[in-house]
Amino acid sequence: MAYDGGGFFGWAKQPDRRTVQGEIERILHTVLRVPVDDAGEPLRLTVAGRTDTGVHASHQVCHLDISETILARCVGHMNVPPVVALTRRLQRMLPNDITIHGINEAPQGFDARFSALERTYVYRIADRSSEIDPRMRGFVLHVDDDLDLETMNQAAAMTIGLHDFGSFATPNPGGTTIREVKTAYWRRIPQRPLVDGEMTMGERYRTPSMESGLACFTIVADAFARNMVRSLVNGCVQVGIGKRSLDWFADKMATPLREGSTGPIAPQGLTLEHIEYPDDDQLAIRAETIRAKRTL
Repeated sequence: MAYDGGGFFGWAKQPDRRTVQGEIERILHTVLRVPVDDAGEPLRLTVAGRTDTGVHASHQVCHLDISETILARCVGHMNVPPVVALTRRLQRMLPNDITIHGINEAPQGFDARFSALERTYVYRIADRSSEIDPRMRGFVLHVDDDLDLETMNQAAAMTIGLHDFGSFATPNPGGTTIREVKTAYWRRIPQRPLVDGEMTMGERYRTPSMESGLACFTIVADAFARNMVRSLVNGCVQVGIGKRSLDWFADKMATPLREGSTGPIAPQGLTLEHIEYPDDDQLAIRAETIRAKRTL
């Protein structure tokens, strides 16, 4: 699925607040005719990565444990398999800031959260060296400084590997802030012309693509602790505008202590872009392994 996080208080269901999980589960109860009451068994989604308030997703993954009998209730007059019927009904009934890419019967042992091998996030910034396309203002953070991406990449390189990110994240109850970052880097999206180079139309025809010139941070890890990505972005930005030094960033990595200077940056620039899973025969093994509490 994909969603525009600007209108949600994050993924996780909360009383009296609009959330992605809450919206989807509400419609699932309607199309599958499952009552929401204390005596029933409410439908509950398990998600690959809980996103915070205002954070977006282009390829989120979740799973739902459901019986074939209940699933068949969504078919109605449609002469299609139940999974296809559920897909069509959700795509039609969900609000326009949530899109279902597809629904499939999960392989044996699949768990959207614990079977995942890695997650990829991208944070997009328009600094003084670039221009923000107004159509993307809800997905890009504007920074009124010139970002030194070379220095920011030196900071980002320190995050790669297995570390305790306690300076940049908060643990879940009973959990840790130990995570393995597989890659992390900043790059500026090149000024690409809108029309293919083979279709020569002269230098005056140089309309850029929507992302041209943006400074983008891409990070891939086996998992992320709460506020981890946005706090790492904030740390890199402070280094990139000269407010903090690389030695300061290195000290934060070496001493996992949460304090005010390593809080999260604004959420609108962050998008969950991809979830990677192992082969089907490794799903259950991966889920069992990742449930264990981590140590360095």
